[in-house]
Amino acid sequence: MKKLGLLPKLIIAIILGILLGNAAPEWFIKIFVTFNNIFGNFLGFAIPLIILGFVAPGIGDLGKGAGKLLGVTALIAYLSTIISGSLAYFTSSTVLPKVLHLSALAVDAKNPEEALLAPFFKVDMPPIMGVMTALLLAFTIGLGMAVIEGDTMKKFMHEFQAIVEKLISNIIIPLLPVHILGIFANMTYAGEVASIMSVFAKVFVMIIILHIVILIVQYGIAGTFAGANPFRLLKTMLPAYFTAIGTQSSAATIPVTLRQGKQNGIDDGIAEFVIPLCATIHLSGSTITLTSCAMAVMMLNGMTTNFAIMFPFILMLGVTMVAAPGVPGGAVMAALGLLQSMLHFSPTLTSLMIALYLAQDSFGTACNVTGDGAIAIMVNKISGKKLQPKENASING
Repeated sequence: MKKLGLLPKLIIAIILGILLGNAAPEWFIKIFVTFNNIFGNFLGFAIPLIILGFVAPGIGDLGKGAGKLLGVTALIAYLSTIISGSLAYFTSSTVLPKVLHLSALAVDAKNPEEALLAPFFKVDMPPIMGVMTALLLAFTIGLGMAVIEGDTMKKFMHEFQAIVEKLISNIIIPLLPVHILGIFANMTYAGEVASIMSVFAKVFVMIIILHIVILIVQYGIAGTFAGANPFRLLKTMLPAYFTAIGTQSSAATIPVTLRQGKQNGIDDGIAEFVIPLCATIHLSGSTITLTSCAMAVMMLNGMTTNFAIMFPFILMLGVTMVAAPGVPGGAVMAALGLLQSMLHFSPTLTSLMIALYLAQDSFGTACNVTGDGAIAIMVNKISGKKLQPKENASING
């Protein structure tokens, strides 16, 4: 079982959850419900720590770099992320009401979770601070580190980030399949699983199409800007796309993204600066996925999903996911605080969101890293350099 990737484990967990929900007695399902309550409360406790561990070091690291080039790259990456999220919003607003059974999970407007089983007991785990407090503190520390350029605080925050990454990779991610199993067993027992599985299929297809569209747009702009065939540029980057599907990590795919970017003719120095930076700050695919999944979950629960609510969420996503770790699900873990504080997700909805996101995490990562190549082409042009395609580029030039 250890050799299986996260996605196969999640699929197995969903199938087992549905089978248990149909066949197991109530007391047995409530064992998983009790685990879910404890795990969900622990996740709530960890969210402020995750925000501090990701956002503060990520912003602090942006203080190092090549001045103007750093600012240009960060601005293009952020705009790409926001445009991707906005595209996902408008597409979801148009498509999802036509293909989803709206309010299917809202059993009662005052208590949409009343059809679900309750745990045997609850263990409260209050977080050390609120989500908004954690965000403000992370911004303050991160910006402060970037300005003063001291080493002591940066070293402390990077060690704290390493602790948080271990917490996610060694505890939260391994237990997620059990958590998802319990969620689906409970929803199957309550008669709600048909709606959820329908959502999984329809939202998944829409997200993959949106990923393809945004990549064509990114390379269309980059190709026009640099005077090159955008489809040839995109085709050259396909090895990075498929590598990311396998690794589920932007960081792990950097060597391949670098090699393919250089084959597209990007200057070695530009490629070696922009592509590793964008691996941490450019998350167009993940933003499409998070926005689409969040809207699907909200629509199923009869929640409001207008632009005034979703656009601030998209703007904050572009910041809070900076330097999300190179572990599967890093982006959704970094976004949990926003889901709770800005979209008012309950623990059950947060868990549903995690399941929806992780089911296609690798495709979002693939969209992210492939888009990094387009940004590098734009920065290459802004720097006054021309594309000089190479047949066999190496990572080190």
